[in-house]
Amino acid sequence: MNQLIHGDNFDILKGIETESVDLIYLDPPFFSNRSYEVIWGDKGEVRSFEDRWSGGVDKYIDWLYERVEAMYSVLKPTGSIFLHCDWHANAYIRVYVLDKLFGRDNFRNEIIWKRTNTPKGSQFANKQFGVAADSIFFYSKSKTYTFNDKIIRTQLTQEELKEKYPKTDDNGRYYEYPILRSASKGERPNLVYEYKGFTPPSYGWVVNKEKLTHIDERGDLGWKPNGQPFRKFRPSEDPGVIFSNIWDDILRIQSNAKERIGYPTQKPEALLERIIKCASSEGGLVLDPFMGGGTTIAVADKLNRRWIGIDQSAVAVKVTQMRLQRHQWVTSAPYSVELQKYDYETLRQMDAFEFESFIINKFGGTPHGKKGGDMGIDGRAAQAEINGRHADGAPIQVKRSESITRDVIDKFLSAAKRHNRRLFDKNLAAKRPAGYIIAFSFGKGIVQEAARLKNEEGVIIRLVRVDEIIAFASKPMARLDFNEISTDKLGNREIELVAAGQSECGVSAYFWDLEYAPDRGFKGDMSFDKKGRLLHTFSAGVFRIAAKVVDNEGQECIVDKTLVVNGGVKWMDGN
Repeated sequence: MNQLIHGDNFDILKGIETESVDLIYLDPPFFSNRSYEVIWGDKGEVRSFEDRWSGGVDKYIDWLYERVEAMYSVLKPTGSIFLHCDWHANAYIRVYVLDKLFGRDNFRNEIIWKRTNTPKGSQFANKQFGVAADSIFFYSKSKTYTFNDKIIRTQLTQEELKEKYPKTDDNGRYYEYPILRSASKGERPNLVYEYKGFTPPSYGWVVNKEKLTHIDERGDLGWKPNGQPFRKFRPSEDPGVIFSNIWDDILRIQSNAKERIGYPTQKPEALLERIIKCASSEGGLVLDPFMGGGTTIAVADKLNRRWIGIDQSAVAVKVTQMRLQRHQWVTSAPYSVELQKYDYETLRQMDAFEFESFIINKFGGTPHGKKGGDMGIDGRAAQAEINGRHADGAPIQVKRSESITRDVIDKFLSAAKRHNRRLFDKNLAAKRPAGYIIAFSFGKGIVQEAARLKNEEGVIIRLVRVDEIIAFASKPMARLDFNEISTDKLGNREIELVAAGQSECGVSAYFWDLEYAPDRGFKGDMSFDKKGRLLHTFSAGVFRIAAKVVDNEGQECIVDKTLVVNGGVKWMDGN
């Protein structure tokens, strides 16, 4: 399943299957002399930045090296990595990180992305040229790697088409291309045959008679006034020209761009589309370990790739999740959101089957992945040590309930024996758990029975509470208000919407949906707001307003009200 994961990529990469990823794109925070820079503003991001900048460029390279080393481990032998950086440390990154890990022989390109036509700096004030470009280093893991060059070739403009294909017929534009072989290539008797009264010299046609007939039937064989044949070469047959390593046709996100979400270092979707198309195939797995605003994930999803996105910031995870919800594609596959803390009520209300898979994965086991017919067994524990206990594939049962009663353990014990009696006996003899029951809490009766089974019969059934596997967090709270600012001659009213959020760990961002519909979910403006204030002009009408509040741990709440604008402004409920 596709995954959005909150946490330090160095730790998370250790849990990704070795050699399972087809393409890695990473846009790590650029090196500079600042102590740290903060984009989202949540605590995880601040801690990460403070650590990274604590020891100059050597510390930065060491910090990056250990992460790219972990990425190298999860990359397939046929996979590639694209590392995006700028001039502050690009030389260090290439020599001390990428060359060391991937080898100089596997360096493919340094792509120069000209991101702007208005470079920073001035050669007059600073006695140097302005900076208008970034570097993207392209390395493969081996000599055999995916590169779909035919997909990413430049296409001709209309003016270029007219110049290259100057002639037209009923089938469109073309230029004349030889259909007879060159005399310099020698005689080819097998390609000398008569066609429509014309027989070529001894060097023959360029194709056999069957292919020539096909060319003629589709309207691509022409004849000059002197009776000489030629082929009509069409724009549809033009392969284009492969891109060079100078990418100057994709500018950075403009202020009025529809894809803009307000993330200051957001990369254009066109940039990631080119990289993903050239270096992966449909169904391939794309990894972005510094997810940021989620551009890689959004594009990978649109292009029918599988994906994993990781970010230290919980807000980055939530923004990417909202971006995916807003642009669901027909081909979009299910995905999971992995946070460091979870809301208790949300988990209790989750679909039972989804909860089973979620909590078993978090426990380190393998869910059965099927509804019904499991005879009370929802998954199995890992073969190795799990949470300090040796498991050896013991069965797992999940109850999305509180205060589980004694009868559950009786039925589970029978199911475990029936499921795999040999495994049950093996774990019993080794004094290892014969099975696990996971639930939110357990009643006194089942706890006593688990103790009796262990003491009197030597059967170990572990009772595992959900809060032993994951940490809980409280959802933030919020209220919604408005301030009237002005009214124009047409009666349109400029209104400031105000959302006030509260959270024990601090509020990171607000998002707005001015056409909220609970049945379709929150799909508002992707631009994140740190202050909880939005200025908007409303005409007369009724508007369902919703604000989403996201805190530092990635927990969220939605508060909504209906605004009535009609000769005045008020909430529909009057409050």
